[in-house]
Amino acid sequence: MFLNTKDCNHPREVTSASMKKYLFRCILCVLMLIRLYVWLIGYSSPAVSLSDNSEQRNVTILLWHWNAEHARAVSQNMCWERFNIPHCKVMMQDALYMKADVVVFNNLELARGRLKLPMELPRPPGQRWAWMSVQSANNNGKLLGEYGGVFNLTVSYRRDADVIIPYGGFIPRESGDPVDDIPIKKTDLVCWVVSHYKDSFRRSQVYKELSAVIPVKVYGRWSNNLLAPNDLLPTISRCYFYLAFENSIAKDYITEKLWINSYQSGAVPVVLGPPVEQYEAVAPPHSFIHVDEFASVKELGEYLQELAGDAKRYGEYMQWKRDWKVQPSINKEWRVCQICLRYPSFPPHKVYTDLEAWVKAT
Repeated sequence: MFLNTKDCNHPREVTSASMKKYLFRCILCVLMLIRLYVWLIGYSSPAVSLSDNSEQRNVTILLWHWNAEHARAVSQNMCWERFNIPHCKVMMQDALYMKADVVVFNNLELARGRLKLPMELPRPPGQRWAWMSVQSANNNGKLLGEYGGVFNLTVSYRRDADVIIPYGGFIPRESGDPVDDIPIKKTDLVCWVVSHYKDSFRRSQVYKELSAVIPVKVYGRWSNNLLAPNDLLPTISRCYFYLAFENSIAKDYITEKLWINSYQSGAVPVVLGPPVEQYEAVAPPHSFIHVDEFASVKELGEYLQELAGDAKRYGEYMQWKRDWKVQPSINKEWRVCQICLRYPSFPPHKVYTDLEAWVKAT
């Protein structure tokens, strides 16, 4: 589009007729300039648009200074090649900053001081900055208070995040899918795998009280009873119950301790974390036992002992396997690609003015 603006120059001699002609041309010039400006903004904006053949253009995601482990796993077309997510390009080159639709910052790297926000760089129109974390609220570092008005998106396990990346979930079992045997005969009553143990943790206090009532087999670094990765699930499968105790009590913080260690192994999870309602929102009914459902830990222990001796009642906690199968979501690359799926629904002007308040919400 070209525009000749010489007609807007002031005339040397002004008559009534020429003045009207002059004003008309100036108004026309202004309208054309406005049209040109709108056209340029629309062309350069990273917002998703549909072409005449309804094909969505590519969305470019830039991972800002992620560590070498991520760099080895990232490829430009990985979202399509690995997860069948189209129109999604993932980059790690700083030079593409001005062309990125979304710039993703890993909070763990920020908290450890391994990267800094590029506040000195101008942000292109429409570009979103995304704060990503899979850590609990208490483990996100001390910098959150400095991020007010910086981020447009949250990428988190939280169900109220802009991009939800849970540690796991369920998908319906399709007709013809083999159903795992529902084991009801075990060798150990309760087992627990734990590496980080502190007396101040609530899970540690519950464990002490529970182990005084019933036997609990403990594995992991803390007990010097380590399990090889290939031995983890087979070992837990020999237990009637698994203590899926989270190291932090935080909103929606339900980790692989439930999805993998418990559900995939075939042990009934005894959970300690967010309130029971938040487990019920993501897990099948009657598939777990929440510590808070009992008046005391002693009462919980007695219930587990009784349940293990009743094959029919114990088997009811496994009935979900007939209709559902576990979908673990711990792959880092999968989490990044979810941004492309959600991109068309992002609000255009959202900003987290107080990110710390959002992270620590209960």
